[in-house]
This record gives sequence, structure tokens and C-alpha cells, in this order.
Amino acid sequence: MSQIWSYTGDTGPEFWPELCEEFYTAAQFPLQSPIALSYEETQALEEALKFTYVEQNIYVQKVNETMHFVPVDAASFVEFAQNRYYLTDIHFHMPSEHVINKQQAPLEFHLVHKDEGGNPLVCAVLFDLVENEDKKCNKDKLILEADKDKEQLLNPEIFLPENITYFPYEGSLTTPPTQGPVQWFVFDQIGVMSRSFIEDFKTSLLPNNRPLQNKNQRPIFYKK
Repeated sequence: MSQIWSYTGDTGPEFWPELCEEFYTAAQFPLQSPIALSYEETQALEEALKFTYVEQNIYVQKVNETMHFVPVDAASFVEFAQNRYYLTDIHFHMPSEHVINKQQAPLEFHLVHKDEGGNPLVCAVLFDLVENEDKKCNKDKLILEADKDKEQLLNPEIFLPENITYFPYEGSLTTPPTQGPVQWFVFDQIGVMSRSFIEDFKTSLLPNNRPLQNKNQRPIFYKK
């Protein structure tokens, strides 16, 4: 089945609910993502994410306007609220979908996890883009081949910032169908990523970020 939605024109984000019944139903979930975040509106969160990420085999595939890095097995996972969520997908959006303190980053990676019941938990990490020779770039271990349909080694912890502080909130998926609930954890430390690495994997010159959605008075937390 060919993709029926896009990020521009009459199949762009504002028209997604009109494209099919499944998209319309998903859009009725009131807590849509992404949203703008700020420290002033948050409540403190005591419970923390616990990461167990290991080097594992992944393969690269193009899905829905971006490249996805898909783990071959369930070797990496996070634990939250006495539940375990396994890493199932890593992909990116340009520019960032979430906005922190009114600032939008050039790049946002989503590390998608699901528990045994299929309930999603997504970690979002924002990045600035730097040139390869910039010594600040701590993502030089990303040695993946964009055009090779084969298993490759990757440790997903390289996407995590040094300081694990984040905004947890309840939202939705940001691509159709935009159903919820999704547990979001948006990290507030901006990382740095090699521009040439992203250019190797970027499949389009067009943005692939969903516009900001209404917060609808939902509670937003902060974990430091």
C-alpha cells in the first residue's frame, strides 16, 4: 500500500484526519504531540527512567519520510514505573518537533520503545548539527551505511545526552495514525550530531516535522 500522507500540500498535517477513517479516529485523542515545553509550567517527577542499552544489530530502512534504525532483537530496553519497554525503532525529524523554551533545534531523534502489551514509550533527544571536524561532536561512533540492506552494529546509548534530565508528558504519535496515549520523555540537553551523517540518511530536502499541537491543559513534568 502506498503512503497516503505527507508533510506538504493537501496530504499534509492539517489534512491527516481527513485522509482515512483510521487517521480521523486517532486524531480524536485529545493529547496530541508534539508540544512546546517550558520549565515554568512543570511539576516535579520523582520516578526516573532506567536505561539498559547494549551494542546490538540493527538494520536501516526508509519508512514514512525518514530513515529508521530498527533493532533486530529486544536486547535494549528502558524501565519505568515497574514496567519494561523494549527498543523497537530509532528515527529522526528535521527540524525538531518539540520546542523547549521557545527554541527549536535542527534535529530530533526518537527512540521508540514498547512493552509486552504494545504500549509505547518514546525518548526524544534534540540535536544541533556540526561539521565533521568539530571536536565537540560526540556522535563520531555512528558508522552506519545508508544504502546497505544488511545488519549493522549500533549501541543506542550514543544518542543519549550526558545529563539525563527530561520532560515527561502524555501525548500521541507524531505521524499517522496519531493515536495515543504515548509516554513521552523529551530530554532538555541539546546534543551535537555530524551534519554529514544526517545528510547521508536524509531522504528528502523537505521538513518532516509535525507542527506543534494544543496542550489542552495536560500536566507536564520535569525530572532532574
